[in-house]
Amino acid sequence: MLFTDVPTPWAIRFQDAATPNAEGMQELYDHIMYYTTTITGTVSYILYVIINEYRSNRFAYKYVRHGQLIEVVWTTLPAVVTTLIAFPSFITLYTCDEVLTPAMTIKVIGLQWYWRYEYSDFVGTTGETIEFESYVIPDDMLEDGQLRLLDTDTSIVVPVDTHVRFIVTANDVIHCFTIPSLGIKVDATPGRTNQVSALLQRTGVFYGQCSETCGVNHGMMPIKTECVSISDFIEWLGDNDSVSMA
Repeated sequence: MLFTDVPTPWAIRFQDAATPNAEGMQELYDHIMYYTTTITGTVSYILYVIINEYRSNRFAYKYVRHGQLIEVVWTTLPAVVTTLIAFPSFITLYTCDEVLTPAMTIKVIGLQWYWRYEYSDFVGTTGETIEFESYVIPDDMLEDGQLRLLDTDTSIVVPVDTHVRFIVTANDVIHCFTIPSLGIKVDATPGRTNQVSALLQRTGVFYGQCSETCGVNHGMMPIKTECVSISDFIEWLGDNDSVSMA
């Protein structure tokens, strides 16, 4: 099965969801678009009828002006539609905002213009946590299959089917940690820590970028996340025990 986890030319839809939060956002989008399309079609049809009747001198204004029935309809119907849209959006909002009992935590720090990641739950033999920085790969160093302005020299590595919490902050200016396939978009603000969680349901490589205009190299702050099996993640921890310690 093929998944769309990167931006594609002329794409008009979301990237394929890899977390329940992303699935909920896409379902909410489809839910709202149904009402939006219905309202747009209905209003356009009414406008067409009114213009056509007016041009034909058959405009029955008595049914539009001072009509109690139509006033009741155009007052109550929008309220009902708003309610039908509001409740699913509240459910999705609170579900994405809730972070309960995460299995592991990754601290994300935005800097000009790169990302720094800290795995504070894992302590190496020297007593220090795994920390590394992630930089965009320059165009002249790209290899076959790598993506321009999206691939990085190091990646966030997370295990599949594991509840991961991201603690996000910044050291200089406001950045934005965004990974569309995971349904993650959270500001990285200096002096403040925000948190967001993800439960990746499938292995793969997921890309994102800083979504805040943070300076001249704003477009050079990609995010690359690799979701691997539990055994591969444990092997990665062992390999980084000696080479990625700060």
